[in-house]
Amino acid sequence: MFLNTQNESESDAASLLPPQPAVKWTQRIKKKVITEDYKLSGQVLGVGLNGKVFEIFQRSSGEKFALKMLKDSPKARQEAELHCRASVCPRIVRVADLFDNFYQGKKCLLLVMECMDGGELFRRIKARREQAFTEREASAIMKSIGEAIDFLHSINIAHRDVKPENLLYTSMHPDAQLKLTDFGFAKETTSQSCLATPCYTPYYAAPEVLGPEKYDKSCDMWSLGVIMYILLCGYPPFYSNHGVTLSPGMKKRIRNGQYEFPNPEWSAVSEEAKQLIRQLLKTDPTERMTITEFMRHPWINRSVDVPQTPLHTSQVLTEESHVWDEVKEEMTNALATMRVDYEQVKIKTIEDSSNPLLMKRRKKLANASPEPPGL
Repeated sequence: MFLNTQNESESDAASLLPPQPAVKWTQRIKKKVITEDYKLSGQVLGVGLNGKVFEIFQRSSGEKFALKMLKDSPKARQEAELHCRASVCPRIVRVADLFDNFYQGKKCLLLVMECMDGGELFRRIKARREQAFTEREASAIMKSIGEAIDFLHSINIAHRDVKPENLLYTSMHPDAQLKLTDFGFAKETTSQSCLATPCYTPYYAAPEVLGPEKYDKSCDMWSLGVIMYILLCGYPPFYSNHGVTLSPGMKKRIRNGQYEFPNPEWSAVSEEAKQLIRQLLKTDPTERMTITEFMRHPWINRSVDVPQTPLHTSQVLTEESHVWDEVKEEMTNALATMRVDYEQVKIKTIEDSSNPLLMKRRKKLANASPEPPGL
């Protein structure tokens, strides 16, 4: 049962979300009970590290929304603040309302967001099945994601957890928009203040995040490189050993930038796309391209000129779906466990620095005649 916090002191209300100088945030925190404006269906749409997401309906219009419940804390306030400031961007999941209520005796922040009925990015691509996914389509998707990061970086926000699960479509319609969500790890960063908290999802983590070094917006660029790599072939450039959240071997491969563009998945992919990935996956963050450079790159800003080459992505995602479910589970667990002091972590040297998923696919391909993607 939700209760309002109208009797809370005005100073407490003012401290909930401090005023922001970079972008004027117009969301008003509502103290009244959320059930006055919305009806909860009871259906859980998802469960994240920082709280559950429920299906709710606006009483006045009947429109469906997603409700994220956050136990009140400085971290929750930061997530709500940054997401609300960022949601003015059409490439960011919109926050429609924000409530400050008590739930089961605990003070909570309630984020009412647009409902993303289209599902996750790679689930949509996997569903293509026989219809080939092309390099030009991958370019258009990367441009959409880039527009979200471009806006965030322009107002000095680093998302720090850009990954496929946080990229959702507005609907199942072919023209649905792809949007970025979940600001649980986002932080405001300026030229005077670098980020230095090792809090991330390891499969899409930049090398400098894996150790005690400071890092900034460039870790979002690294994540763009990993997502782009998967879009073009169907598997990640780095892969964990079975059952290990962040194995020493994978940590070493990420830090050393050890990845390949193996055939047959990469044989028809343009050199321009591969070169862009190389610039995004630079291990030295000072050498990594910025979001401005990314958006100006021909493969991004002239996607109509990108070849419509059929890719293996849909086929690989379908064939390796059981592996992807395992990877996602490991990633979810990692979000709750990776807040550690990496100054005390020693990277062990192991001889085998190969990608297990890639090796498995090579064996499979060696025993079968290759078929063109999309057939």
